[in-house]
Amino acid sequence: MAKPNKKGPTKTVEIYCAGCKAKLYKYRKGGKGALVKCFKERIVKDFTLQEGVCPSCEQTFARDTLIRGAPALKMIGGKVSMK
Repeated sequence: MAKPNKKGPTKTVEIYCAGCKAKLYKYRKGGKGALVKCFKERIVKDFTLQEGVCPSCEQTFARDTLIRGAPALKMIGGKVSMK
């Protein structure tokens, strides 16, 4: 399979913890579907201290994985929201 586009989309979204509403990432998202995964190369700004863990409530919201050969975070359903 092909790797995701390095430059990626220009539309950015803010990703928040669903439990405590803490800001987690600013991310360049493509498409208009639900947030299932975050490619690490598309994260514009990272507000977390530990990867995949909310900085305020310390709830795990994502797992580290490889998708199409690129490092990514696979989101756990219902743990994050975006605006």
